[in-house]
Amino acid sequence: MPQVAPVVAPAVAPAVAHVVAVGRARPPHEVHGAFRAFAEATLSAPRERALFRRMAARSGIERRWSTLAPATDGGDAVDTEGFYSRGRFPGTAARMRRYAEAAPALAEAAVRDLATHTPLGTITHLVVASCTGFCAPGVDQRLVERLGLDPDVERVVLGFMGCAAAVNALKTARHIVRSEPEARVLVVCVELCTLHLQDVDDLETMLSAMLFADGAAAALVSAEPRGVALGPFRAVTIPATADRITWDVADSGFLMHLSGAVPVAIESTLARERTRNDAGGVLAGTPADAIALWAVHPGGRTVLDAVAAGLDLPDAALAPARAVLREHGNMSSPTVLFVLAELLARPGPPGEPGIGMAFGPGMVAETFRFARAA
Repeated sequence: MPQVAPVVAPAVAPAVAHVVAVGRARPPHEVHGAFRAFAEATLSAPRERALFRRMAARSGIERRWSTLAPATDGGDAVDTEGFYSRGRFPGTAARMRRYAEAAPALAEAAVRDLATHTPLGTITHLVVASCTGFCAPGVDQRLVERLGLDPDVERVVLGFMGCAAAVNALKTARHIVRSEPEARVLVVCVELCTLHLQDVDDLETMLSAMLFADGAAAALVSAEPRGVALGPFRAVTIPATADRITWDVADSGFLMHLSGAVPVAIESTLARERTRNDAGGVLAGTPADAIALWAVHPGGRTVLDAVAAGLDLPDAALAPARAVLREHGNMSSPTVLFVLAELLARPGPPGEPGIGMAFGPGMVAETFRFARAA
């Protein structure tokens, strides 16, 4: 019998996923000055106190926000609720109970803010990223109930990926939209970094804690051609750096280690990427000076300095990231979405190219290409 050739459906280009809009939320309590006073009172060595003061003055941070209100009476309690009292800081269980109460509310506030920028319509998928707490039912399920979403909405949870988790959340949303063009994906990143304050006489611990704050961001990702179109994503794992950013669960909360060698690793890696600059690299063959928009996670002033040096960027390129750092500190995963929101709020021509970038444990640089919607 003659063979019949199989029928092959014509290739259909996948839908282009867009970040249509971004919503943001921060807690009501500004705590940066209060933390600086706490840290100086905790450090017993005069030399370390002096060094802390110098580093704080150069941090590029003016305000940070927390779900806990700082105490002002100078007593043993660090906050007005007495959650942190010197010599009696809470264990991990108490911190997780607080996370279960406060994280869903802050995440909801970010989604409510998102709804002021764009109609949400019917949400088909929910992607939640967080690394500062655990609870079950999780923030995703609690958020579904608080927002009145379809209880059968498809959910994805990304946990314990650190500051770079937002990039993986957007990547997940992009995959969903490319495979299901009618999808409307709600991406939510929420972190309560200030739940992990430590009562220790240690300069490195205090300098790390000085960077971090609470916050939440929400983004709508769909095929609707508004906002910015998401292009390819690329992860770069930096060799021999696994010990430079760590985040461990301990009896007294989660313990952050942020090595002073992190900026050096970032700068050298990005300098190699700039020199290499082929189709498989972060820049994908495009000169850095041809990229108009830089959504870079402000992990700290020295991190931004390292990105600028490694890619030879002008001061203006990272101005939005430095503004977010100044007003909010490092909120871990939501922070790069705060920067993207700053860029979305600024006018620009269709097709204007951008690169997003965040760094996390591993040590990994998570990156993505984007462009203003046509």
